[in-house]
Amino acid sequence: MLLNLKDVTVHYGKAEAVKGVTLEIAEESVVSVIGANGAGKSSILKAISGLVPLTSGEIWFLDKRIDGMAAHDLVRLGIAHVPEGRRPFPYMSVLVNLRLGAYLRKDKASINRDLDEIFKRFPVLWERRDQKAGTLSGGEQQMLAIGRGLMAKPKLLLMDEPSLGLAPRVIEELANVINDINKSGISVLLVEQNAGLVAQVSDRGYVLEVGKVVLEGDMKELTANDMVRRAFLGA
Repeated sequence: MLLNLKDVTVHYGKAEAVKGVTLEIAEESVVSVIGANGAGKSSILKAISGLVPLTSGEIWFLDKRIDGMAAHDLVRLGIAHVPEGRRPFPYMSVLVNLRLGAYLRKDKASINRDLDEIFKRFPVLWERRDQKAGTLSGGEQQMLAIGRGLMAKPKLLLMDEPSLGLAPRVIEELANVINDINKSGISVLLVEQNAGLVAQVSDRGYVLEVGKVVLEGDMKELTANDMVRRAFLGA
């Protein structure tokens, strides 16, 4: 198993955001965590990437316990996080943003090869390489955020609401990108509310309500479930 969360609980002060969550991600798979706003989805990703501490529970990655490790050490292990809202460095160029994704790597030749692959995957980023990242469209910024994550050479890519604010045509392109990333051997943990996107890319899913996993299983079966529809609608 690539990633294993065991009975993970997360608090912000006295507020319990994640309540005893257990989930697994196999190597070379795409798993989605779905649910309404405030369900605790983003907190799970932040816990995995070392941005918030656990109140209790354990997180294992490639048979190594990682909860409590520093975020930069988790990047070295092979976990990259594409945050909600894209968050580029707006006054830096597209090229500099991408190179920052590889800031822990020392292999210059390999970095340049991976940069070439990013530009092949996202030709618009090549066209905009000298442009300030803050001037890109929402879809272009999302491709930049994904490219920056891939420059860390991850084994697991965490993606937080990548479809947020994007047009349907761009979301369709995003689904193709996620499938291509997975076919290249990278596992993806996707936090999403867009039912169409998760149905296209995910093998398995977990449904979160108020910090708890209430359903899990094959993604096609979950997206046909009435409870899942209510979760997407926030009911």
